[in-house]
Amino acid sequence: MIQKRLTTSGGFTIVELVITTVVMIIVGSAIGVVIIDSQRGWNLMYNCVNSNVVTDGYVARKKFDSIIRKACGENITLDDTGSWMEVYYYASDSSTAPDRFACFYEADGYLHVAHGKLDTKVTLDVETICGNVSDCKFIRVGRSAQMILKLDNGTHKNTVISSAVTHNQ
Repeated sequence: MIQKRLTTSGGFTIVELVITTVVMIIVGSAIGVVIIDSQRGWNLMYNCVNSNVVTDGYVARKKFDSIIRKACGENITLDDTGSWMEVYYYASDSSTAPDRFACFYEADGYLHVAHGKLDTKVTLDVETICGNVSDCKFIRVGRSAQMILKLDNGTHKNTVISSAVTHNQ
């Protein structure tokens, strides 16, 4: 007697294919959510670090430091509220006495520094250092000066505290 054997083919059943497809969709969606969330976080951090309030703060700190370092320590003048500060400095290395002044002040959301001749108190030029200024205060401690600058562009805020010591007598 000849017996016929039933042999099964080596393929997948429809149930196995559906289960595999569902598992792959869930894993793919989870990976997609992680990638999208990471990209959003990176974009947020990049925008915070490279926003104009950060670059404005860096520029203001460097300019303040460079002017204060060449100023005379005895001649730092502030108003009573600390809203402006004036320092005297040498125009060149051959000067024997301070002959220039620099006055830091905030006006209309901008930090400015006015440079001029000390003997006539004539302003030669006014330089805008940075924008987005919401508040600016100046403090004097001995031969050093400090600037507390608050920047705000509506979406990002930055507070810059810069201190510098005068190097000239």
